[in-house]
Amino acid sequence: MREMVVHEVGMRDGLQMEERVVPTEQKTAWIEAVLRTGVDIVQVGSFVHPGRVPQMADTDRLFHHFTSPGGNPDGVLLSGLVLNEKGLERGLACGVDMFCMGVSASETHSLKNTRMSVADATRRIIAMARDAEKAGKRVQVSVQSAFGCGYEGPVPQERVLAIVKSFLDAGLRNLSLADTAGHATPERVEDLYRDVFALDQDIECACHFHNTYGLALANCYAALRVGVASFEGSIAGLGGCPFTAVAGGNTCTEDLVHALQRGGHRADIDLPALIDLARDVARFFGREMPGAVYRAGAIPERGLMPPGAREE
Repeated sequence: MREMVVHEVGMRDGLQMEERVVPTEQKTAWIEAVLRTGVDIVQVGSFVHPGRVPQMADTDRLFHHFTSPGGNPDGVLLSGLVLNEKGLERGLACGVDMFCMGVSASETHSLKNTRMSVADATRRIIAMARDAEKAGKRVQVSVQSAFGCGYEGPVPQERVLAIVKSFLDAGLRNLSLADTAGHATPERVEDLYRDVFALDQDIECACHFHNTYGLALANCYAALRVGVASFEGSIAGLGGCPFTAVAGGNTCTEDLVHALQRGGHRADIDLPALIDLARDVARFFGREMPGAVYRAGAIPERGLMPPGAREE
């Protein structure tokens, strides 16, 4: 089994739906907390127009902070989302380690999200990815709405595979499939990833699920079964795409890590710290978050039960 990677995207995908703009100082404190937990990649923000997504207006400032000397003492990989050439230029100027960029398999979602057709977006993203790689940066390309679209409904698997093949033909082999609308099911996840791996067994595959209909964690397990090793999640289950018909939160990071650790994986990640952070996020927004483990607490290991407690 390939080494599992946990990519925390809460400060980008998690916050972009929130009406209450989080102050830069609060974001900085949350990111610092995430960096200390032992996750592998932290997405600091996205380089989008602040008029469209005000929550991301301080992305450049945040990257400058965390790429300055001492800003990221553990050397965690810092990722940023870009949609166009201007965003890539901004990201290169402030030290992004890994650029995330994608193409929607839905024409309607593509136009709403990027104002580009699928064909135009594919050509531009490939050119941008090559430019980022020439600059010595890591790149992850994704297919959004890979499992369905809130506007169009089912998305043909052949359309998703055609975009993946375009990426592979361009030499791009770090790929993510994103369930933007939350329509994925475990069976569909296994089928699509099997077909993706059939195109090239050596690619690095990531998964990005939304919990709109309650299947995000089940879909992560389905992806794991067929060889996916990189998982994107959001602290406390925050999130959702503002440019889809029905928005739902992301895979909850602490729930995912709890599940992985119960299966004997990624014991190096500080789950109690993630739970504390999720509780802090809930306090800030003044409401219960979608995550489960931050409310129930982690299941203690056998032999570590509190005195007098019984396992039911």
